[in-house]
Amino acid sequence: MFLSVFDMFKVGVGPSSSHTMGPMVAAAQFLDQMRAAPFQFAGLRASLHGSLAFTGVGHATDRATILGLAGFVPESYDAEAAEKELARIMAEKTVRPADLPELVFDPKTDLIFDYEQVLPGHANGMILMATDAQGDVTLRETYYSIGGGFVMTEAELEAGKATDDGPPVPFPFKSAQEMLAMARKAGMSVAAMKRANEVSRIGQAELTKGSTRLWQVMSDCIDRGLTTDGILPGGLGVRRRAKGIHDALMAERGMNLTAPHTINDWMSVYAMAVNEENAAGSQVVTAPTNGAAGVLPAVLRYYLDHLPGASTAHVEDFLLTAAAIGGLVKFNASISGAEAGCQAEVGSASAMAAAGLCAVLGGTPEQVENAAEIALEHHLGMTCDPVRGLVQVPCIERNGLGAVKAVSAASLALRGDGQHFVPLDACIETMRQTGADMSDKYKETALGGLAVNVPNC
Repeated sequence: MFLSVFDMFKVGVGPSSSHTMGPMVAAAQFLDQMRAAPFQFAGLRASLHGSLAFTGVGHATDRATILGLAGFVPESYDAEAAEKELARIMAEKTVRPADLPELVFDPKTDLIFDYEQVLPGHANGMILMATDAQGDVTLRETYYSIGGGFVMTEAELEAGKATDDGPPVPFPFKSAQEMLAMARKAGMSVAAMKRANEVSRIGQAELTKGSTRLWQVMSDCIDRGLTTDGILPGGLGVRRRAKGIHDALMAERGMNLTAPHTINDWMSVYAMAVNEENAAGSQVVTAPTNGAAGVLPAVLRYYLDHLPGASTAHVEDFLLTAAAIGGLVKFNASISGAEAGCQAEVGSASAMAAAGLCAVLGGTPEQVENAAEIALEHHLGMTCDPVRGLVQVPCIERNGLGAVKAVSAASLALRGDGQHFVPLDACIETMRQTGADMSDKYKETALGGLAVNVPNC
């Protein structure tokens, strides 16, 4: 099993990896199908199902689908250009993707939110259709956005498509037990094994270049969030808080009046800064999803800015270790809130961040696995119940607490010798089972929990 660090961490656009990035990626894939098809196309249609329908507007799924069909992709998303093109599409009711003719597409009639039909493969389903001059459908594809910006067609999902079909890698661990066994046999750290896998595919130069960019985008996102205030879009009237908290923390520095627990505020404000940016539709890195994008950058910034002896030379090890743990969670359970609740998003992110921090603080593979397990275990059962379907309440603060738990988990693991009662594999399987048992009301549909008990209009 091989999931690249660049699969787990993708540069994209907020507010949601599964509801915004995924549909945009699916639209890009569908355009490629159209370009390869021996037909003349005249129009497009789309329908959103399940969670993509229920919380689609709050997660900007409609915008992402429209812009994706117009040729926009997450990696190179230009917000200003997108706004201009969206306005043109709404007025002229056509899209103009590259290397295809101008296509009729009226968002008001050709983009359907289907609240009745939940597609069988996954809670996040969508159908894209291309039509001829008579309006008949000549090409149709069903896509599932399975979390973290990953997309599968209906056929790929039914066939149980593997997450990777490339050449073998040196350390193909599919479970934490296998990971630890390989680490003991090879005398290597989790990061070293993950690095060997990556280098076997892309080489060290590309790994270093890509890792450096990932942290730069994460760090820039934190900085933007710490210096921007105002009201977040979407209609809830949620105020940005990160700038005010950060300004207060900076003012308190050096006053010798700060309580020791204030360090938690630093961790939280870094995470909140990212998730406020995500809620505003800014550029973020999935870690492993947009809804949980603040946890890992917050812990990494905490390490670099607050811990003696920290070095940017260790950022790659942090990301590699985190990606290894995230890959295990995705392969054996889920990182999708629509599939397993927020335990799969913030819980996974906290486990990844805990493992990364433990690793760069000198933890053994056993301690790294223990750190990940502690963090994930104490997110089990967490629901995904965004108010009005927006990735704001409780999502923004939840990332802050996920970062605090990650640091606590890493610290506890480092106080031990790596031996512990609950294996990470058992915790991941418990998360999978809990997600399967969880009512759909609590899986990113905004039909239960805070979403219905908090006045939001």
